[in-house]
Amino acid sequence: MIINKRLKKLILVLMSLIFITGCGMSKTKSKAAEEKPQVIKIGVINVPNDKQVAITQGFFDKSFKEKGIKTEFLFFDSGVAANQALASNSIDFAEMGYTNAVVALANDLPAKLIWIHEVLGSNEALVVRNGSNVENIKQLAGKKIATPFSSTSHYSLLQALNEAGLSEKDVTLLDMQTSEIVAAWSRGDIDAAYTWKPTLSELEKTGKVIIDSDDLAQKGYVTTNIELVNSHFAEKYPELVVDYLSVLNEGVNFYLHDYPLAIKGMATKQNLSYQEIDDQVQGTTWLINYAQLSPDYLGNEKETGNFQKVFYDTAIFLKDQGSIKDVPTKEKIDSFIDKSYNLKINSIESN
Repeated sequence: MIINKRLKKLILVLMSLIFITGCGMSKTKSKAAEEKPQVIKIGVINVPNDKQVAITQGFFDKSFKEKGIKTEFLFFDSGVAANQALASNSIDFAEMGYTNAVVALANDLPAKLIWIHEVLGSNEALVVRNGSNVENIKQLAGKKIATPFSSTSHYSLLQALNEAGLSEKDVTLLDMQTSEIVAAWSRGDIDAAYTWKPTLSELEKTGKVIIDSDDLAQKGYVTTNIELVNSHFAEKYPELVVDYLSVLNEGVNFYLHDYPLAIKGMATKQNLSYQEIDDQVQGTTWLINYAQLSPDYLGNEKETGNFQKVFYDTAIFLKDQGSIKDVPTKEKIDSFIDKSYNLKINSIESN
């Protein structure tokens, strides 16, 4: 009987150990399952750039599908809508004009700036209607001009007016999204508009460009499209943020080395001609990851980039416009512009 009791105790101890170990393994498996999301939600604006190349060439699917992660693309007409999605925590990554990134920071949205898509040039411009007798910016006094407020176009428009000695009080500024601009132009409700392609191309059919963002960049007013990551996502899945930027970097590389295929893919996706897409991208500058880390842009571990100054100056502009309440400090801007993921890609590429 003594032996049987001892045997029973031993069996009970062993069963307890097996149960505890099983629970531990179950928790470990459950934790491992939580280490990656089932789907990554990606905000996209309808412009041809490295992100569009990565989408059309299947780079996102290739990178994340093998990890068992789906990618969902959500299209926005402007950065305003993308910021609203970030505020509601309904997207993980968002593409927008950098002016809306300033708005995101000023409003303490859960986001970090992690990538520059393209530096804008002749793909954004101020166009006036044919027959308007407007030959230069000064002659826009008293005219109605449409642009999406808080956008890169809005910023460029006001800098152009200022360079010509005009203030916004000298013209009638109308806040319109791109689709609204085309409709208002067709009705004859506006005299001019500062916008981007393909909307710009539509307006050029019956209008002419008097200044573009490339002209303004040469005067020091650089504008870009950028990528934000949801801070909650970045904190939980930092390695996936690095993977994400690697995909964008692959998009730039493909564009640089297989230009015709890159243009053809984007043209098919956007239902535009090869020439139309070619015309749009020729007006922009695309940056490979190590170029983004140069002093002209984001900077690197040793020095702060010029983009931080552009960001700060734009914040002052948006504060003056009433688009934001307070100008973020330079320290807050430095923290918001997160180079760490790009630096990791650069390290991987170097090795």
